[in-house]
Amino acid sequence: MSDEHMIRARRGPDGRLEQVLPDGSTRPLESDTDWVRFDAMTEEEIHQNALDDPDNPPRTAEELAGMRRVPNPRRLRERLNMTQEEFARQFEIGLDTVRDWEQGVRRPDSAAKTYLRVIEKNSEAVIQLLKTESHEASVTATEPREKRVG
Repeated sequence: MSDEHMIRARRGPDGRLEQVLPDGSTRPLESDTDWVRFDAMTEEEIHQNALDDPDNPPRTAEELAGMRRVPNPRRLRERLNMTQEEFARQFEIGLDTVRDWEQGVRRPDSAAKTYLRVIEKNSEAVIQLLKTESHEASVTATEPREKRVG
């Protein structure tokens, strides 16, 4: 498929879709959604509309209890008071990957989600473990190799 038939889009800061134009500027992506009406609705009205939608009903309490939240990489990094560069270096994640996650270009895969959960629960332990492994690797690399006698 050629680029001339593709529309590039992303979520804007307000959560709505916006089209990314060739020059990098953006404009709201056309939608059938009446956002003015939606913004004026109460939480009860929104919930009732969701209940009335047979294609996408709200999740039950049991379904919600079984779900696992995906850590937000930006909030996690900011909570740790780190720059993107510091976070990437400290947790051995590619800087481009961290940037892509934070900009919504890519989402963490299942292994990355698990790693982010571990960092979120005990970042100090992860930092200490990585420092220990790094130190052990550097000591091993500087030790003389044994010669084989054949």
